[in-house]
Amino acid sequence: MKYEEGNPDELKHKFWKAMASSPFVMLQLDDDPDSSAPMTAQLDKDANHAIWFFTYKDNRFARMGPANVSFASKDHKIFARFHGNLVEENSRERLEKQWDNTVEAWFPEGKSDPKLLMIRMDLGDATIWDGDLGLTNVAKMMLGMDVTDDVGKNHTETTL
Repeated sequence: MKYEEGNPDELKHKFWKAMASSPFVMLQLDDDPDSSAPMTAQLDKDANHAIWFFTYKDNRFARMGPANVSFASKDHKIFARFHGNLVEENSRERLEKQWDNTVEAWFPEGKSDPKLLMIRMDLGDATIWDGDLGLTNVAKMMLGMDVTDDVGKNHTETTL
C-alpha cells in the first residue's frame, strides 16, 4: 500500500500498530549521546500523546528532560524517530495500569521498590518512514533502477 507524502494520519496509525506489536526502542537523552539504550515502551491505546518507561532512580534517564527515540518495527516496515520530554510519572493509577509480568521480570522487588522510577515521555515531533517498498520497487532496486521518487513518498514529518 502506498502512502502519499504529507499524509501523517495513515503513517501514524501504522506506527502505533507496529509499536504495540513490538514496543522496543532506543531511548537517548538529547544532552547525552552516550545515554542511548534499549528500553521497552509502555503504551496506552487511549493515550497517543505519551509513552512510559520503568527504570531505577540511579539510571541516567532519571535526570529526565528532552529526549529522542529511534524505533524499527520487528518486520522492518516502519521506522520512526521522535522527540519528547521525560518527566517523572507519579500517578499510582498509571503505575498499576502499566505494570505487568514482563515489567516485574525486570524489577523483582515489585511496585513498591523504593529505587523504582516510572518515567513518562510527553511526545512531540516525529518522522515516520514506511519501509514496505513493495515488490515492484524491490525488483527495481535489484536491477539498479532509480526508486527515489517512489520511496520518497513513504514518509512524513508530524507530531505524535
